[in-house]
This record gives sequence, C-alpha cells and structure tokens, in this order.
Amino acid sequence: MGVRPAATKLNISPAAARRPSSFLPIATVALLCSASYFLGAWQHGGFSSPSASPSSVSVATAVACTTTTTATTRSATRPRKRTPAGQGQALDFSAHHAAAADGAVLSSSGDSAATRRYQACPARYSEYTPCEDVKRSLRYPRERLVYRERHCPTGRERLRCLVPAPAGYRNPFPWPASRDVAWFANVPHKELTVEKAVQNWIRVDGDKFRFPGGGTMFPHGADAYIDDIGKLIPLHDGSVHTALDTGCGVASWGAYLLSRDILAMSFAPRDSHEAQVQFALERGVPAMIGVLASNRLTYPARAFDMAHCSRCLIPWHLYGSVSHIARSPYTLMISSSEYTLIGHYRTCQCADGLYLIEVDRVLRPGGYWILSGPPINWKKYWKGWERTKEDLNAEQQAIEAVARSLCWKKIKEAGDIAVWQKPANHASCKASRKSPPFCSHKNPDAAWYDKMEACVTPLPEVSDASEVAGGALKKWPQRLTAVPPRISRGSIKGVTSKAFVQDTELWRKRVQHYKGVINQFEQKGRYRNVLDMNAGLGGFAAALASDPLWVMNMVPTVGNSSTLGVVYERGLIGSYQDWCEGMSTYPRTYDLIHADSVFTLYKNRCEMDIILLEMDRILRPEGTVIIRDDVDMLVKVKSAADGMRWDSQIVDHEDGPLVREKILLVVKTYWTAKEQDQ
Repeated sequence: MGVRPAATKLNISPAAARRPSSFLPIATVALLCSASYFLGAWQHGGFSSPSASPSSVSVATAVACTTTTTATTRSATRPRKRTPAGQGQALDFSAHHAAAADGAVLSSSGDSAATRRYQACPARYSEYTPCEDVKRSLRYPRERLVYRERHCPTGRERLRCLVPAPAGYRNPFPWPASRDVAWFANVPHKELTVEKAVQNWIRVDGDKFRFPGGGTMFPHGADAYIDDIGKLIPLHDGSVHTALDTGCGVASWGAYLLSRDILAMSFAPRDSHEAQVQFALERGVPAMIGVLASNRLTYPARAFDMAHCSRCLIPWHLYGSVSHIARSPYTLMISSSEYTLIGHYRTCQCADGLYLIEVDRVLRPGGYWILSGPPINWKKYWKGWERTKEDLNAEQQAIEAVARSLCWKKIKEAGDIAVWQKPANHASCKASRKSPPFCSHKNPDAAWYDKMEACVTPLPEVSDASEVAGGALKKWPQRLTAVPPRISRGSIKGVTSKAFVQDTELWRKRVQHYKGVINQFEQKGRYRNVLDMNAGLGGFAAALASDPLWVMNMVPTVGNSSTLGVVYERGLIGSYQDWCEGMSTYPRTYDLIHADSVFTLYKNRCEMDIILLEMDRILRPEGTVIIRDDVDMLVKVKSAADGMRWDSQIVDHEDGPLVREKILLVVKTYWTAKEQDQ
C-alpha cells in the first residue's frame, strides 16, 4: 500500500508564461500599467507587513504589467532552479529536510528590514491547538464542559513560530486506502488502541494504525450499522446528504458514509481520548474539534439532513439554560471524552433538553436524529452499562419527553437504534405545545460564541401545513447547482438567483484555471482534505465536487456570514470562523488551502502573520496554498511567506495580466521536529 503521491513540480502553463512577440503593444501596455501602478501605490494602504522591502516593489511591477510570472523565492538554504527561457519558475514538491537554527519562539517585536525568518516552535508544540490548549483550558469552569470550549490566546500568549511535524512524519495514504490505515509516526498515540481495544476502533500494526471500522454500538462494523439505519430512513435516494456526528470517536461512521455519497461533519472534544479527531483527519474524513457545552455549535440553523449520536453519552435531557448549571438536580462527572451521569434520574414531565434543542436548531425541516447506546435498548444492556433499570428507563422517558416538546416524531426504535424526525414546519407545533418557548428575537444562524438558550428556534412561516419551512431542497446531486431556497426567497442580502448562477460559473472557470497551472490537481489522491478560508456561496467546493476530495467551507464572521446557510443547502459542509483566531483543528489537517481575498477582508483587523502562521499550522508538509488578492496585498503576503519555509510564486489572473487581482501559489516545504533539533 503506497503513500499519497508527492508530485515533483508545479509548473505554470507555457501559454500563461509566453510573452507576446510584438514590441509596440508591450511597450504601450507597460507604460499604462506602470503609471496606473505607481498612482495606486501612492494612494493604497493595507496591512503593515513585517517586510515590505524595495525588492517587493519590483516584483509587483513585473506581475502587474507583463504576462511573465515572477521568479520563485526560495529559502536561503536552497538554490533556485534554472528553467528554460520563456517558462515560469517551477515550485518544488519533492520531500526535503531544511536546516534550522533552534526551537526558540520568535518574539513579535523581532521585525527587521529584511524578510522576517520565522523560527520553529519547540517539538512539544507539534500537536498545538491554540483555542483548545489543554493547559489554558484549566483556567475555565469544569461545569458543563465549558473548559473544553474555544478559549483562544491573545497578545503575548500567541505563538509566533512554525509548528513542527513530528519526527518521521510521512504523507498520508491516498483515499480510499486512508480510511483503513494511517502512519503511526503522524499521530504517535497508543492510548485509544488500549482503551478501545475490545470495541474495534483502532489497533497498531507495526509502523501503521489500522481502523477496522468498528465502534461501541456497531460491533459488526460501521457498514452493517449504516445498513441498519438505512432500513429505517432513506439513505440511498439523495434526500440525505449532510450529516452531523456528535462525539465521533475516530469517525468511522462518517468514513463509511462517504462511500454512500453522504458527507458527515464529525466533531469531538480534545480530551483524554488523545487525538481522536486527529485520527479522523489522517483518515481523510471531515472532522473538527468541538463540544456541546454552553455555546451554540458553529453551524447555521437548518443545516444538516441527519444528526447522529452513538454512545456519545451526551446528557440530552438535561439543562434549561446556561444559567441553570448550578441548579441542575443531576451531577455531571467527566470520564475521558464522554459525559458520564451519576446519581438517580427522575422522570421529567417538562424536560429541559438544552442540547437536544441545539440539535433541533441545526437540523433542517424533516431531518432525522439517530440515537444508539444508553439508554436505547437498556433492557438488553443495563448490566453491561452498570446502571439500574430504573435509571435507564427514567433517562429514556426524559429524552422522549424532550423530543415530544420539539414536535419530533419517533419513526422507530429497532434493536440498538432509535430514530426521530423533525417536523417539516411549525404550523401545528405552535398550537399544540407550550414548553420550551419559541425564541423571539435571536438570529437563528448566529453561532459564533453565542450561548445556547432554552427556547426552540422557530422555522420560517408557511402558507399551509404541507409546505416545507424555508423551501424544499432538491435531492443530491441536483441541489449542488440548483438555486438554494435562501437565495430564491431573498433571505441573503444582495444575492439574487442570477448572481448565484454567475458565481457558480465563475468558480468553474477559476478552478479550471487552477488545474491548468497546478498539475497536481490531476494526480489522484494528491489532495484529499481541502480548506476554503472564505467560501462565500460555496462555488469553489462545488466546482471540485466530482474530484475525490472534500472541502471544509469556512465563512468568516467579519463578512456576510449568512452565506453559510447557502453552503449547506447546496449539500456542502463548513463552519463559521474568525481568522484572527485559531481554527478548531489539529496541525497538518489540510493538503490544500484556498484563500480568496482573505487578507483584504482582514485588513486592519489583525496582523497578517497571525493568519499566515495559522495557515502554516494547519497545512501538511508539502501542502499547497492558493491565495487570490489584489497585487499590492499579495506582494506583502509573499514577502512574509518567504520567511516561513514556503516556496511561493505569483501568477496572473485567469482573465490575463491586466487584472489587478493576482494568484499567489505556495508550497510548504518538508521538515520535522527531528531535523529542527539537530
């Protein structure tokens, strides 16, 4: 079984690199562009780059006014390769080991006139997650797992260094082989292989991990378990395409759903189950660090077709609101990654169910909630779960009460699996229930540090009881390119149906251009985990939908964040994100990062290197970055990136050299903590 193929070079197409032969048009264009550029440079403001040197100006001028691409800037320890005349410089993708000085953290005040060289962080930071740092989390309350939520560093707490890969790091296996195997050196943790040995999650096999596809509630494997779910709800006709897996473990459920053309967003906290989300990402499965605690999940309302919990042990029936933590009649203890309830349960006639209310918010009308594990089928398992029949029965009755209060319909309970369905609208629900109340003023899509509330998110109004609230969705794959209901109904400010169609076509053209200048796009398995930092309407991901990869569509909170709902209506997945903070994921998550106008968007909001260092943290060695922005901004970005062990090159816009927007292509060089320490 081979590793994911590492390409050797990224070449700019000859057509893009050729200069016209006629001297007069070139001279005319050069004079006009030079005048335009210097006028713009006199007026233009932006990021305060740590290294805007005079040489950067000459690079920008060359890019803005000719069809010739700029020379690739290499690190000081590596020579520049020669290329034939008339061709662009090639970016080197081959594995190599770069020399380094030491592991000290570079202070934020160490800027110089030359390109700033970012040093490597010490090896102990190889799995650093800035907003879920284990030591920092201990400052926050243990109640309701608040300490496992996002708590990001500020000021001098921020690392201003390059997070190293562990010694012996290797390119992951290509999909679909990666679903079942990963390199031990990439995630060197054996804890789960011991703790979950009898549950068939994961095992060590020499220098590799093997993922048999088992789980606590699916001893016969995830495939057989999904087959059982498919007997209860439609998984094969395209009506279910997006799923949410709460407390995902190593994401075997999500991994095996991919073969059925269902895209799952899996999440679990960073806790004593070392690296469970990291294992999922090494397998090539979408996942993020996350927890149900006090904040809303970072997804819009009406996002997922299906939500799932398999022995996640989340106390679905507890809590009326955040302020009720101290008054909860139950005791909540934390055991590893799971919520473990102790004490006696009482039957709740007016159940609180704050976490189930949150699942209701993110489920689309008619969506399904699947629960397996305690308390489902407690009559069979109560002894093994070391719980009394009375406790388990009371817990199930409380969950049933919460579901009824949400107007959910229980589809069926068969064996170890129970399924509920959210109503298509709230027409009859509003008349038949009183508690919990409907939320009155809160934006249903607001989910960036917004607290959960003990109120039901109301669905859009309907004209009759048979109508789907917010508009019915097409089945997959038609929904990918069909105008989403949020746009056709005018819910997204400034975006019309015509604009959506034009955006879809625009990104098809742009992705085609990327594939023309980045030959690695054509190598099967070269890119698997892809990040779009400013997804907009999801056009970039939609244009790649037929490729064997998945895209995490991030919608910045500083822009028009309402577009994330459109992303989900298209059958794609993503999350909100503020790029002045770290992302809730492990280092080396992504093979390719796409950043469209991100640096212009965050101009004057935070320092450029905060964003660049985070991009470096979450990018795999030998990974690729595509940055689109105004040429002046790209010159500043390139100048900073040249000090980060990145090889970079500016190329022209797909519409030609006279367009001010350019594209910066980046390759992250290969180096590890071991080489850094030598």
